Amino acid sequence: MIRPFLIALQFLTRIPVRLAGELAAEDLGRSLLYYPLVGLILGGLLAASAWLLSSAPPLLAGALVLTLWVALTGALHLDGLADSLDAWAGGRGDPQRTLALMKDPHCGPQGVTGLVLVLLLKFAALAAILEAGDYLPLILAPFVARTALPLLFLTTPYVRPGGLGAALASGLPRGAGIGIVLVGYALIPLLAGTAGLLALACSLIAFFFLRNSMNNRIGGTTGDTAGAMVEIIETIVLITMVIARN
Repeated sequence: MIRPFLIALQFLTRIPVRLAGELAAEDLGRSLLYYPLVGLILGGLLAASAWLLSSAPPLLAGALVLTLWVALTGALHLDGLADSLDAWAGGRGDPQRTLALMKDPHCGPQGVTGLVLVLLLKFAALAAILEAGDYLPLILAPFVARTALPLLFLTTPYVRPGGLGAALASGLPRGAGIGIVLVGYALIPLLAGTAGLLALACSLIAFFFLRNSMNNRIGGTTGDTAGAMVEIIETIVLITMVIARN
């Protein structure tokens, strides 16, 4: 039980974790079950940092919390967002070209623009959250986004053979995965009421739209498109909850 959790923590964050031995496919798959928990941990750290910065000007505090957010995740999902945007724009509808562009280490104008816009939207939402002193959206955004990852792997083919993503998809216990997703999503309105329910609804609309786009373009998902989905859902949850709670 503890090893899959540590794998999830090691993969999704830059929190120092040491794992001895090789990573078995079964443990990799089971690590997806702990992605929502890792999201809660990230959210808790962000909320705690926001509380500690409550006496600072909201714009400065928002910038510092956003910096911590990027540092904790190692910009893992931001990288996936940039790669996906560049590939979607440059792939011109061709699946193989799109997949090839996702492996290109260079960041094109679409990727840069997408990163700037997502970070700007997150920063504006964080400033509003800190000004209001309401830190619940900081907990929910990482949690909702990372609960969407096991749902994505349960419902969408992984298109790159071999590698970490394929092991995650093949080793995920289907029954337990469905249970984790259902329990995770059921908690959101209980924790955040109507605003949480609205944020969940918007995140699910985004999930199905993005999943449909992935299936239509490349026939499934990759690590990059999964990361892009995390960034987009986090941003949507923050914005929705700020608007709903004001």
